[in-house]
Amino acid sequence: MFGLNGMHLVIIIVLALLLFGAPKLPGLARSVGQSLRIFKSEVRQMKDEDPKTDASGETVEGKIVNPDPRDNNA
Repeated sequence: MFGLNGMHLVIIIVLALLLFGAPKLPGLARSVGQSLRIFKSEVRQMKDEDPKTDASGETVEGKIVNPDPRDNNA
């Protein structure tokens, strides 16, 4: 896992304790866990929705629209 061994993980944990303090770590872990849960549910919801279909379930066909020739900003 990214070339981390046991000693690296111990150093990371000690640094986290020094930076954030022991009392703040449970709240931080809870916040990160909740954020991951929300992210996973959003990803799952996006996978369930098929972007190639509209609300009726029919395939949506893409069309190229020519710009207005009178438009000077194009």
